[in-house]
Amino acid sequence: MEPLGAFGTVIAYDRPAFGLTERPLTWEGENPYSTAAQPRIALGLLEHLGKERAILVGNSAGGTLALHMALQYPESVEALILISPAVYTGGGAPGFVRPLLQTPQLRRIGPLLVRSFLGQGASLLDSAWHDPSKITPEMQAGYTRPLRAENWDKALWEMTLATDYPEIVSRLGELQLPVLIITGDDDRIVPTADSVRLANEIPGAELVVIPNSGHVAHEETPEAVMAAIDEFLARVAP
Repeated sequence: MEPLGAFGTVIAYDRPAFGLTERPLTWEGENPYSTAAQPRIALGLLEHLGKERAILVGNSAGGTLALHMALQYPESVEALILISPAVYTGGGAPGFVRPLLQTPQLRRIGPLLVRSFLGQGASLLDSAWHDPSKITPEMQAGYTRPLRAENWDKALWEMTLATDYPEIVSRLGELQLPVLIITGDDDRIVPTADSVRLANEIPGAELVVIPNSGHVAHEETPEAVMAAIDEFLARVAP
């Protein structure tokens, strides 16, 4: 956040189901974990802070959310910086499976599946890095801390049920703003080839492939990522 601050105010937030934010399990009106609600929540944060436009930075599923927000609220998005965005692999459960997932039985079992999957912990984190030996105990603690938030498992299951970005791929040609896509050359979570494909499908998008880096290039190779971002923002930042 500190080097990004050279270009203006930096806002980092935990969207519903992630980080240390509240995990509501009941709500009135719109499901806060839904595809439609999450861009509106991000927009509401900008409005609350008095910011009319922002450059969005998103990694993995956060990159998909940033793209969706740019399509839904183009007047509020100045540019996009997408780090290994999960566009072709981040659409949640297939449509034909969703009715099954909504059954009372699966709603009880779902959080158990989430805990079992994330219980793999170190092996999952290792797969996100090109060189897992760089992962420090402090980094590991940072990844596990949100798993102590109340109802974290139930919230991730609710997000799995509600996530659906079917229209993004077909609408990529509508994007009319500066876009930088960054990926590691050894991304095993969102294949590097997916980011290359995305850069080819977004008009005018720029692509930077970071050598010897994985899915979280901004953590594993921050200097190379910031160099790419610095060059991009020097040209497009208002």
